[in-house]
Amino acid sequence: MGILSLITGKAGASGFGSASTAEQVTDGVDASRLTVIITGGASGIGLETSRVFALRGAHVIIAARNTEAASEARKTIMENNPAARIDVLKLDLSSLKSVRAFADQFNSMKLPLNVLINNAGVMFCPFQLSKDGVEMQFATNHLGHFLLTNLLLDNMKATAKSTGIEGRIVILSSVAHTHTYPKGIDFDRINDEKRYNDKMAYGQSKLANLLHANELSRRLKEGANITVNSIHPGLIMTNLMRHSYVLLKIIQVATFILWKNVHQGAATTCYVGLNPQLRGVTGQYFADCNVEKTSKLAKSDELAKQLWDFSEELIRSAQ
Repeated sequence: MGILSLITGKAGASGFGSASTAEQVTDGVDASRLTVIITGGASGIGLETSRVFALRGAHVIIAARNTEAASEARKTIMENNPAARIDVLKLDLSSLKSVRAFADQFNSMKLPLNVLINNAGVMFCPFQLSKDGVEMQFATNHLGHFLLTNLLLDNMKATAKSTGIEGRIVILSSVAHTHTYPKGIDFDRINDEKRYNDKMAYGQSKLANLLHANELSRRLKEGANITVNSIHPGLIMTNLMRHSYVLLKIIQVATFILWKNVHQGAATTCYVGLNPQLRGVTGQYFADCNVEKTSKLAKSDELAKQLWDFSEELIRSAQ
């Protein structure tokens, strides 16, 4: 992402850029045959993603920890779009038990699943362990989504096969994936409180998101008709930043010209999730609705496979 393109909003090869909005990048798209799950779809860019998918006709499942707030979000969307099809299901990504319960509940509804948006996350929080004994940012941002995706994959494969419609998985990463521990993923010290750095732990979880997308894309390339891509949404002041609000507000004032509003912040998610230009495109990382370069660690197939095995082992040990 060139600084000039960020400032000017100049469109890239896709025809879109940093100034593009979620509505603009999905203009003309008919999503009426699609069912989408959006984690964290009740606030911030997740809410805007839910709104725009519903606007394009998709059946939206908002997966949220706070179902009361999610129900209010649903009500708000439907006030402006009475035809919207939106359901709310409880999901706490920091709890593997909750992830399994969500998947069981969704699968019991006998709905198809065309699109999965792994949007929810936490950022820069103080050190704490999840209910499963895993550092909270890694647990919520990566591990919960890793299990959720695996539990929904059979449904997505069956849906893609029966409908002939390409399935899409969009995993929200971040440019912060470049700012992590020296080895990228600190497998041996994932829960080490003495070594914990909230910024690097966040970067570690975002690198994990990107590596997860790459490895899953590789595993699904043969005949599944499902694409998997990761994205950086941009700099947006949302509730995600509540743990470092003052610091980030100061940074925002100093770099105000680089920040997006939520309509722009949800654009890359909606572009990768819905735009027909990306049919068949998989294993890529997008920013400002265009393919973007990643760090050297994010390109490592070996690290991606190691993370996959490590994640499976963490899940097994938590059972």
